[in-house]
Amino acid sequence: MKAKILFAAGVCGLISACSSPAGRQADELTMLAGTYTDERSEGIYVFRFNQETGRAVPAGSVRADNPSFVIASADGKRVYAVHENCDSTDAVSAYEFDVSTGHLKLLDTRLSGKAPCHLSTNGKMLLAANYEGGSLSLFSLREDGSLEDSRSDFPGSASGVDSLRQATPHVHCSVFSPDGNKVIVSDFGGDRLMCFDVVEEGTDLQVSSSPVAVEPGSGPRHLTFSPDGKRLYLLNELSGKVVVYDYRDGRLIQKQTVEADKAHARGSADIHLSPDGKYLYASNRLKDDGIAIFAVDENDGTLTEVGYQLTGRHPRHFAITPNGKFLLVACRDDNRIQVFECDIKSGLLEDTRQDIPVSRAVCICFVPANIQLSTAATGGWLSTGRHAADSH
Repeated sequence: MKAKILFAAGVCGLISACSSPAGRQADELTMLAGTYTDERSEGIYVFRFNQETGRAVPAGSVRADNPSFVIASADGKRVYAVHENCDSTDAVSAYEFDVSTGHLKLLDTRLSGKAPCHLSTNGKMLLAANYEGGSLSLFSLREDGSLEDSRSDFPGSASGVDSLRQATPHVHCSVFSPDGNKVIVSDFGGDRLMCFDVVEEGTDLQVSSSPVAVEPGSGPRHLTFSPDGKRLYLLNELSGKVVVYDYRDGRLIQKQTVEADKAHARGSADIHLSPDGKYLYASNRLKDDGIAIFAVDENDGTLTEVGYQLTGRHPRHFAITPNGKFLLVACRDDNRIQVFECDIKSGLLEDTRQDIPVSRAVCICFVPANIQLSTAATGGWLSTGRHAADSH
């Protein structure tokens, strides 16, 4: 592994001045932002975000190469990040995270497939979707949250009809079913969803059924389950369509397809439901960049379009606050995170004009703990960051 991702263990990110933990409020969230790194962006950024006012306070950063996707463990004590360098140094890192101070301490870094672009975990294993590598990598998690070398790889295919975008295998996303028994994987290059059983007490996967075919040329990208676990929603990057599935006994039954990208820009990106499951949002890039908004039928989970919100350039990823009041959009090419307020009655969005400056922002993660960050100042580690080509 090249020196640029050989991090020094046992060090922490630089934390800027923050308020004392004595002033904790339930409204304060810890937020992480992942980026593509270059001379302007150095890695993972930490913020305090108030989910009642929509205002963010910078709380430091840690140096890391191209952490374009970042997630936190269910208890908020671990953070996992990809290093999407698009070369032989592509890797995944595990960090110990102290939510009371905002300190990130590197546990270890392990090589992955090429261009890891998405992570998911059940607390026992970490799954990395490798876009250019065309596979899903599985890392076992030790008791302290650190990684063991990848011991399983599940390859995608290149059977899609798009001779340019689907010429080689691309795997884009994996999600655990709400009951924890299944993993659904989007095979972008093969226009299909791969389905796996979670086995060996949650530490391994095995193929559970035949892949679920998606309309040719769709380019399946991101997935999300409904809060009750009865529906799965798929956003297709190339077709710009959302597909609604019933999820029953581990089986996917397609029931509706709606268009999210009416500009047909072939750059749909991210998909999320509001915490109450009443609205679905899907982001689109490359033309008319913005968020398509749908109401969700409470009886059958089908979608009805209710609006479209324009955003900054290249809204690759977005996140919704746990209380459902704000939707934050990482606008990569505008070097900012936009903060929109959600209308709980209509689902529509309003720009609060409280942008958060972050260079090359591409991922937003709320850490599962309502704890304010305290004041601290420690040294960071050295890394020669480089912006990776965003080919997906």
